[in-house]
Amino acid sequence: MKKILSLTLAAIITAGILSYRQKSEEPAIATPGCYVSCFTDVRDQFRAEASTAAFAAMHENPYAYVLENPTGSSISFPAADGKPASGYFIKSKKKTKNWIFVIQEWWGLNDHIKREAETLAAELGNVNVLALDMYDGGVAATPDSAMKLMQAAKTPRLEAIVNAALAYAGTDAKIFTIGWCFGGMWSLQSSLLAGKQAAGCVMYYGRPENNLEKLKGLNCDVIGFFGNLDRSPSPEVVNKFEADMAAAGKKLETHKYEAGHGFSNPSNPSFNKEATADSHAKTIAFLKARL
Repeated sequence: MKKILSLTLAAIITAGILSYRQKSEEPAIATPGCYVSCFTDVRDQFRAEASTAAFAAMHENPYAYVLENPTGSSISFPAADGKPASGYFIKSKKKTKNWIFVIQEWWGLNDHIKREAETLAAELGNVNVLALDMYDGGVAATPDSAMKLMQAAKTPRLEAIVNAALAYAGTDAKIFTIGWCFGGMWSLQSSLLAGKQAAGCVMYYGRPENNLEKLKGLNCDVIGFFGNLDRSPSPEVVNKFEADMAAAGKKLETHKYEAGHGFSNPSNPSFNKEATADSHAKTIAFLKARL
């Protein structure tokens, strides 16, 4: 009996040690200092951060949503890496050079993002709206599946998708970008890739670029919406972004709410109605002023 009790106790202690090690070794959200020094490319930093349980914990399973009466359609267009890119496209009723790229959250190009595209098309009017499929057809409904899709979405492919969309829009197009979370980061990255065609960038709680030389090449104004209760990006990271944009001589308008990550998504259990209404009104005003 004593031997059995000893073995049982040893097993419990061993399990406890292993559990502690697993918890202690779990990567955490990067500090603002590491955000600058640990990675040469912010996109790599974000991918590493998005692979942590701490990041996944900020994303509750979204409520199911099905888009009704869509006005757009799925399209594909060639990309330089040889694999076609795709997206959800709503063409303006009148010929226009205005384009807005809508970029998904880490869940993928789901019906919620298509609804955002529909709303922008209806309220702005004089614009072609293209919601990019950054996961090449992948859509997640749980944090673990979203994590796998993001890990598989490598920077060269993501750049190829954005550049393919730029080629599809044409060299005379005025390019606006908007995105949330993962898409907030890629909204800014897409505006950087657009070069002189960039006309306006909207970021919702997206990871900002921290390379001053890259920011100096930005050719449009940026408006950003962030949550003071968010940890990715944290208020400290947002403050640094403000300082970096000022140092780069670029115009950035930020609005901060007492809200957490993903506050502007109605399918998010942490949805903040007041912050969403205010940020949406400011987004439309920002875009209309530049169309």
